[in-house]
Amino acid sequence: MVSFMNIQAQIHAFITSQPEPKRSELQALHQRTLQVSPECMLWFNDGKNSEGKTVANPTIGYGCYTIKYADGATKEFF
Repeated sequence: MVSFMNIQAQIHAFITSQPEPKRSELQALHQRTLQVSPECMLWFNDGKNSEGKTVANPTIGYGCYTIKYADGATKEFF
């Protein structure tokens, strides 16, 4: 399982890797989200599958939602 600090470091690395003005906009949005919901669960998805292949854009997630599938399985997601 990924630790909270590791997720914060991944989010920071992702935001700082972006070119301006996207970097400043992402940082401002991230800070505002944390001001509104400081105790929310943080997520970071780097967009890579289990083989390390990029299959989606990196995504910062906030909060937690349990997805319920038709077969009864559940999965936590943001």
